Amino acid sequence: MAQYKDIFKIKHNNLSPEKGKILISEPFLQDAYFQRSVVLLIEHNTNGSMGFVLNKKTGLWVNDFFDGLENVPRIPVYLGGPVSPDHLYFIHSLGNIIPDSIQIDDNLYFDGDFESLNYYMMSGQPVDGKMKFFLGYSGWTESQLDGEISQDSWLVGKSSDCNIMLAEGESFWKHSVELIGGSYMTWINYPKDPILN
Repeated sequence: MAQYKDIFKIKHNNLSPEKGKILISEPFLQDAYFQRSVVLLIEHNTNGSMGFVLNKKTGLWVNDFFDGLENVPRIPVYLGGPVSPDHLYFIHSLGNIIPDSIQIDDNLYFDGDFESLNYYMMSGQPVDGKMKFFLGYSGWTESQLDGEISQDSWLVGKSSDCNIMLAEGESFWKHSVELIGGSYMTWINYPKDPILN
């Protein structure tokens, strides 16, 4: 089957991975976590990389995990990746409203004081498009991600080009490919398994 994949292989772009960028999986990646996925990089340095798959909803809701959120609009939980799948992580656009947050991009933050976030949610403030929760995360050891990019498993894009808080499903993967454009546009028409084409 690899020979069929190679027919459609397009070289990775030259955008460097770094905190705040997104990774877009190549169309034939078969890994259960990463097939047609878009990953937000939270950290990328000489020690390794960390990120969250943005577009894989689990069917779970944050409201079911914590008391006091019964009257808050339902907040979905996404599958962040295979590492620490029993741990809940979050990103948000609330900035200094949530103390101890780590800034990822101009208007994007990771982690912070959960009690402050919980208070924000319970006080009736808008939550839709303001925060996103993940079970687990995606991690790469030293140089591993750079190796996968050089093997054309990922394209690198800019998170600021799309609304990652509302990212969902394969349609977001396609939208992310469209934003990069060029020769990558052919990716959106590829079947998940080229042998079935």
